[in-house]
Amino acid sequence: MARFMVTAMPFSGHVAPMAAVAAALVARGHDVRFYTGAAFRGRIERTGARFVPWRNAPDFDEQNLPATFPRLRGKKGFAQLMINMEDLFVATAPAQLADVRTEWDRERWDVLVSDEASLAPSVIAEALGCRWATVAILPLHLVSPHGPPPGLGLRPGRTALGRARDAALRALIPALSGRLNRAADRARDAVGLPAAGAGFDRQVWSAELILASGVAALDFDIPRPPHLHWVGRLSEPAPIPPPPWWGELDGHPVVVVTQGTQNVDPTDLLQPALTGLADLDAVVAASTGVRGVDTVPFAIPANARTAAMLPFDELFPRAEVLVTNGGWGGVLTALAHGLPLVVGGGDLDKPEVAGRVDAAGVGINLRTGTPTSAAVRAAVDRVRADPRYRTRARAVAAQLAAAGGAPRAAELLEGFAAT
Repeated sequence: MARFMVTAMPFSGHVAPMAAVAAALVARGHDVRFYTGAAFRGRIERTGARFVPWRNAPDFDEQNLPATFPRLRGKKGFAQLMINMEDLFVATAPAQLADVRTEWDRERWDVLVSDEASLAPSVIAEALGCRWATVAILPLHLVSPHGPPPGLGLRPGRTALGRARDAALRALIPALSGRLNRAADRARDAVGLPAAGAGFDRQVWSAELILASGVAALDFDIPRPPHLHWVGRLSEPAPIPPPPWWGELDGHPVVVVTQGTQNVDPTDLLQPALTGLADLDAVVAASTGVRGVDTVPFAIPANARTAAMLPFDELFPRAEVLVTNGGWGGVLTALAHGLPLVVGGGDLDKPEVAGRVDAAGVGINLRTGTPTSAAVRAAVDRVRADPRYRTRARAVAAQLAAAGGAPRAAELLEGFAAT
């Protein structure tokens, strides 16, 4: 038996894949603790792991971030991304270290297992002297000497001119990340660590083991280091009951629309999608993404049905296409069922996801998070009419299944702990 401390930033899209890994480790007989926000206690305890809450770290509601981080109020796009990174994913590192140090002093673990969005795991591993593995639960943003910097959603250049463009963009990384690097150095200084010898973009990755959700086909087929392993879709059963209108799907084509659980202003994607699909001969099943909110603040067409959350693993096999803002977990779930996509990604990592969907041939990139109704309708019609999208999505589904998922991730972590 090995002892693991699993950590995840308290967002649904971060906790869900890490909970799947924790459950797989527990199933293999290991001792697992899981450090995250209080809202996820029930979900973590269902995995069999011992829950460790944020105490010194400022726990927050993922759907009301400005209440805890007021600099985010009214921000979207690049401004939102930078403040998110500074205030949530960097500045909370000293407090996260204080929380887990208490657990370390009580009972040490063999391996720290973390998601890749936060500075805290590298600070924890260095300050406590423990081994550390990273689980990439977002589209892989590991900087590579091949292709453009991650986050832009650009395909790697295949010509001399394209490769020169990629190299020029990579050269801009130090200048563009200076603000985050300085924030990271302040966080490290606060816990008595020297300034890092690498930028923030490299500090979030373990140098020994990286387990990446997805497959190479969703990574532009970029060469990756030998300590990185693709593990497919990381998931666990989500106890989401079907909505009251579930039976109305029977005998009808189905199109699904979701705006995820972040940036859930329904006028961004839900409203144009439902409007554009109003006369489609299909039932349009839409998720608001807001816990307890089953309706939207506008009149919906006769063919639309809404609910706060939907059981996607039961819904996607019945659907023809998913219209989404590009949350990585939702995209992987759709592709695991061979479901093609239409992606309207406008914020955070969503444009990158949209670019990968387009490059893999499994869907259409709308190139905006606020598309018009006409653009959504045209893309849905195109995906439904062209069987190549479905064929390619099914091919990626087979690759995701072959990668092994959470059981494979647990197997690799077990081997890592034993070395």
